[in-house]
Amino acid sequence: MQNEPSTARQRFLACQAQYQATFERHLDNGVEFISKDGICIDPEVCIAPGALILPGTILKGKTVIGTGCVIGPNSYLENAVFGENVTFNASQGRDCTVEDGAEIGPYVQLRPQSHIGPRVHIGDFVEIKNSTIGEGTAVAHLTYIGDADVGRFCNFGCGVVVVNYDGEVKSRTVVGDYCFIGCNTNLVAPVRLAEGCYTAAGSTITKDMPAGSLGIARARQVTKEGWADMKLAAYREKKEKQSQKG
Repeated sequence: MQNEPSTARQRFLACQAQYQATFERHLDNGVEFISKDGICIDPEVCIAPGALILPGTILKGKTVIGTGCVIGPNSYLENAVFGENVTFNASQGRDCTVEDGAEIGPYVQLRPQSHIGPRVHIGDFVEIKNSTIGEGTAVAHLTYIGDADVGRFCNFGCGVVVVNYDGEVKSRTVVGDYCFIGCNTNLVAPVRLAEGCYTAAGSTITKDMPAGSLGIARARQVTKEGWADMKLAAYREKKEKQSQKG
């Protein structure tokens, strides 16, 4: 006697049938695909004609994708709302909004209540959480922005961290329009930077800054000439011997 199909198999076959119907519906509506490989789209997802969905993309919940968007490859969106002409490459977003012309990725995480303005650029290894990023702002790489309101046309250098949590309370940071945040700056919330502020690379900013000001919050450099010679002597000798041995 042949075994009855398992519950897991039944669920799988039902999902495959639902997926195929959803895929065909979007294809008929003018959504573009180059392959079905690894693509998964929930039935309630809304995709405008002219959007391109690349392999490895998973679209869940009430996600909305505008026309001209390029989503993927290898991206995950859940309850995300995208405007038109958004590029979202190898990244993840949940319960977030991205406006027209933004460029996201690769390796970006947009966490809930993130609102990305038009023509924003967010590059590799950036995480945004419960924050608003204003029009035209660039957050290029290796940065965390949490619980912040960032203005228009700002530039964040590499390695910036918004320090939003002290172990008990999460506080907000405000960055005005046209601010330049130097590499490896820490913005310790709650803190407010008015329009047009600059922070020097390596600074830890803990106090509010008035418009057009420069914040420098780092130790002054002290150079001790010759200090390294004795320190490195044994190390150099060791490495030279290793090199001679081949």
